Amino acid sequence: MKRATIYSIAEELGVHPSTVSRAFSRPELVKASVRERIMATADRLGYAPNRTARGLATGRTGLIGLLVPDITNPFFPPLVRAIERAARDREAGVLLVDADARGAAEPGLIRQLRSEVDGLVVASPRAPSAKLKDAVSGMPTVVLNRTVRGLPSVVCDNGTALREAAEQLRRDGHRRFALLRGPASSWAARRRAQAVHQWAASADGVEVVELGPFEAQFEDARSAGPDIVASGATAVLAFDDLMACGVVAGLAEQGVAVPDDVSVLGCDDVLLARTMTPALSTVTAPLQELGEHAVAMLVAVASGERVRDERVEGVLTLRGTTAPVKGAAASG
Repeated sequence: MKRATIYSIAEELGVHPSTVSRAFSRPELVKASVRERIMATADRLGYAPNRTARGLATGRTGLIGLLVPDITNPFFPPLVRAIERAARDREAGVLLVDADARGAAEPGLIRQLRSEVDGLVVASPRAPSAKLKDAVSGMPTVVLNRTVRGLPSVVCDNGTALREAAEQLRRDGHRRFALLRGPASSWAARRRAQAVHQWAASADGVEVVELGPFEAQFEDARSAGPDIVASGATAVLAFDDLMACGVVAGLAEQGVAVPDDVSVLGCDDVLLARTMTPALSTVTAPLQELGEHAVAMLVAVASGERVRDERVEGVLTLRGTTAPVKGAAASG
């Protein structure tokens, strides 16, 4: 008989695998009726959580290795916290390593981590896929916010929300958009740019001017102010919130007001987006959900379960940095 897993239970009940995992590790977070169905199905199928896997894998260290590309980017601290919480629920700790925005350094850092941890979460890596796969060979690994053929992954898909944002701006009268592309080696930057260009190809009467690639840094985006003004764009779609904040500052230096003269949209919805003035319109990434999914998947991989790639959706959050073009009539 095929061994029951959290994935087979989830499929039978029509719930997410992380919900099944949470029913065992954090039952107070799962609705009672759903938890009861999960437990009844698990009992019927003969499933029991692998306690060794909950401690992450071999019990050799009880640690998850977590590699991030740049801890100074405000996207990563809340993601790290989400992963630490999910690991703690499974009696594991987290060993954090920062690649200092050096994609070429990632394989070597991963090799150093291997002897210290029982499994790896590699977040938003920039190194070539072949080098990543070679570095993690034989180690339980989950890739977060990037897909690598042959490695399990959890990604946040912002494409739908970005297209929704661009279309809303088009209805608000914007016709010329500046796209500030993120790092050249970033998978997320490529995906976000593709989503915007695909939308523009099917939208009526719009033009997208791509600027960059830029490093995901405040100063890099700030320095783009003159180019944005020269482009004639009335709306800016920035790779992430940190860059969007740089855009607002750079435009202010050019005497351009946001959102009165130019609308600006970020991506990720980090704390900075909610505390700046005006508050930043952005795409909200479900960071807690991403962290939980990544750790639940790593536990499954460590215990020998077959897993499927997972995808969560970003959600459009409109705030104070986007507005209709002055004098423009709304369109459908």
